[in-house]
Amino acid sequence: MKPAVAVPAISALVYRAYSRKSLTPVGILVAFATAIAHTVHPWSVFFALLAVFFLAGTTVTKVKHDIKAKLTQSASGATGGEGPRNHIQVLANTLVASILILLHLYTIRNDGSYWNKDLCFKRGSDVLVVGIVANYVAVAADTFSSELGILSKTKPRLITAPWRIVPPGTNGGVTLTGLGAGLLGSFILSATSALLLPFCKDWTLDKKAQYTAALTFAGFTGTLLDSLLGALFQASVIDIHSGKVVEGEGGRKVLVHGKSALRFKPTADLRSMAGTHGESQDDVAKTSALAGALGARTMQRAGASGTNVPDQQHESRRIEVGKDVLDNNAVNILMAALVSLGSMVVAAYVWEVPLSGIVSI
Repeated sequence: MKPAVAVPAISALVYRAYSRKSLTPVGILVAFATAIAHTVHPWSVFFALLAVFFLAGTTVTKVKHDIKAKLTQSASGATGGEGPRNHIQVLANTLVASILILLHLYTIRNDGSYWNKDLCFKRGSDVLVVGIVANYVAVAADTFSSELGILSKTKPRLITAPWRIVPPGTNGGVTLTGLGAGLLGSFILSATSALLLPFCKDWTLDKKAQYTAALTFAGFTGTLLDSLLGALFQASVIDIHSGKVVEGEGGRKVLVHGKSALRFKPTADLRSMAGTHGESQDDVAKTSALAGALGARTMQRAGASGTNVPDQQHESRRIEVGKDVLDNNAVNILMAALVSLGSMVVAAYVWEVPLSGIVSI
């Protein structure tokens, strides 16, 4: 991508994230590095996919923010709703694509085609390109599905048990509205790639249409795979008082107290214990402060905010669906990697390209 285009494009994207507070400061730095990785390639399509995904994702997140705030709650006990996204969330959506872009850049430099003015997207050797686009159609489908699916007037059903109705925001819960939104997100990104990729002359209009349809389908399978992984390996925590799903900040896990969990005594109990043992008021204050600090640190690791204080309310949480193995970010990056790899394998099979020859060494 030409510097004259890349510099203002990256600046505009970073400024929008800063002005809208859609990313944390560290998230902006990681997004900046990601954008550079996308612009070092001679094709502009990859940065365009990043930009369209970012702009569309923040737009749909804004659309449903107020409604989601009423249907879910955050790990700190407040109402739900998205805050600025952090660097882990940025990487969960873009890391696979960034790696594949750099691999493709290395390949075309190594075989000498980088310097070819007529460098174009060939069927066969450019399987990596399919993986890059597949990453973005998959994460776009997942974002549209999860962010807009919560607007559905019908309650979601668990993908692993369709007869079971679950609260909005449950990992693995799907609705027709969410699936339709996922299909739309997938099509938008696949159509963007079809419009901007420099196809070689052997790509007929029918072949381009087949390419767009195939990538749209790949993205749609991404949202189904994300729901399946979420239902199996991601804990959906419910607050039993409100019946709402509790969401960890930044896609992290939500703290659930159990028999083995660290429990904290109220300040009154600490004072009582201190009085029994003849401790001074200073000792009581120090003990209370230590308990609060340890509690806050534990809850922050589980997804609570930095100002949150542990209290007895957290004893009311329970895991409704799934196993507490992965957090939301891990599910996202695993899904993106599987869809990208699967799409490349299919493309290599259709184009009769040996997988060992995808990257030129």
